[in-house]
Parts: sequence; structure tokens; C-alpha cells
Amino acid sequence: MKIERIRGGAREDTDDEVAIEAPLEIRVGGKALTVVMRTPGHDEELARGFLYAESLVDGAADIVSIARPAALTGDEVGNVVDVTLRPGARVPAGERLFYASSSCGVCGKNAISALRVRAPLVSSTLTVAAATLASLPDRLRPAQPLFARTGGVHASGLFAADGTLELAREDVGRHNALDKLIGWALAHDRLPLADRLLVVSGRVSYEIVQKAVAAGLPLIAAVGAPSTLAIELAEEFAVTLVGFVRDGGMNVYTHGDRVV
Repeated sequence: MKIERIRGGAREDTDDEVAIEAPLEIRVGGKALTVVMRTPGHDEELARGFLYAESLVDGAADIVSIARPAALTGDEVGNVVDVTLRPGARVPAGERLFYASSSCGVCGKNAISALRVRAPLVSSTLTVAAATLASLPDRLRPAQPLFARTGGVHASGLFAADGTLELAREDVGRHNALDKLIGWALAHDRLPLADRLLVVSGRVSYEIVQKAVAAGLPLIAAVGAPSTLAIELAEEFAVTLVGFVRDGGMNVYTHGDRVV
């Protein structure tokens, strides 16, 4: 897009690439469930991951298919997916969400009790060398082409204990980037992800830990800071939470025995 850039008192007209934020309407059986503000791309993964991480489906077998409806017009084109569930599987009516912005992972919850995480404690024998952990943000960066061009998206990366990057996803919503990873894992029968760790490019709040717990991820490493609720949830569900992973250092907030 065209912008006016000011540097050192000088002004110039130039082009700038901006991160795309657009609505994705997720339907179940033709009925609207939620609208998620996201960066287009990997929409099927996002829908799968959202439904699973929010405990709206129990597993991959509940989802028969995800398709783009044919009869769409205007802004709906490219921005709607319809999920078909197996017979007998249905999203509980009380769990219907209506809108989730790119900055909100728990929008639409109508009571504090709805925030309760319905998942087992994370069980894993994974350990990671501190030196390897410290290197992961740099290893994630080459897999962030949208951020390199726009500076306006978050990233989630799935790593092996030796520091090998398996998969990365970007989105304007940090929770969307993680949902895309979880959706990929669900479709490939990889859950729980007990032998992998998660690296996120920003801060860690409640919804990131909630979704990681749902996916069985034993360790979350973040470039930024965690919130109090994120720390409490990680402690409760046996997740190792590491923040401020930068400049060769880090802060370990919970279950530090996995960092060796």
C-alpha cells in the first residue's frame, strides 16, 4: 500500500507491505459458530485447531470434512469454512462463540467457569538443553517470512528437543498461529505432542498455555513475558514455561526440570 515515510525530518511517498487481517467465519453443519480475525492461509488447520483446542470436538474422528461453501458472495468469498462433524458429534450450544479478534483468545466466553481447562496433566519425558533452548528464537526467525516483510504478525514453531524446527505458522493473532499448528497435528494424527516443544515469538498469556495443554505440549518457550494466569496454568498442568528467551538467557517459571 502507499504510505508517507518520515525519516530524519525527510518525507517521501513509498510502498509498504502490511500484514493482512481478515475475518474467517467458521460454520458447523452450515450454521455460523464463530468469526475469527486472522491472516489468510492454512484456514482448514485454523478451524481444526480452534475446534480442538477449545474442546469443541474430542478428536480428529469428530471432523468428517472442512470445505468452502459454494454459494458465497462479496466479503464471504475466501473467508468462510464449513465443518461437517460425524453423526452424533456436535458443538454444545452453550459453547457458541460469536467473535474473536486477533488479540483475543478467549472472546465469547460468557462466564469465568467457561475458562476452565478440560484436559489431563501433560505427561512427557522431554528434556531440552538450555543452550539449545536459547537458540530457538533465532532458528524460528527464517520461518517468519511474513514478519520479515511486514513486522505485523506472530509466529508459533514446533521444535524437536535437538532444536530441529518441524513446522511454523504465522498470523496476526498469536493464538491463531498456535491453532494452525494444532490443526496440522490433529489432521496428521500427531496429538498429543509430548515429544515436541513450542516456541512463540511474543508474550505468553492464558490462551497460549490453554491451547498448549490441549495439545499435550510439555514446554513453551517465549521471546516475551508470561502473564500471571499463564504461569499458574502451566504450573497446574505440568507444563514447563520459559520466558524472555533472548541474548543467550531465559527465565524459567515452572517445571524447570525439563531444562537441563
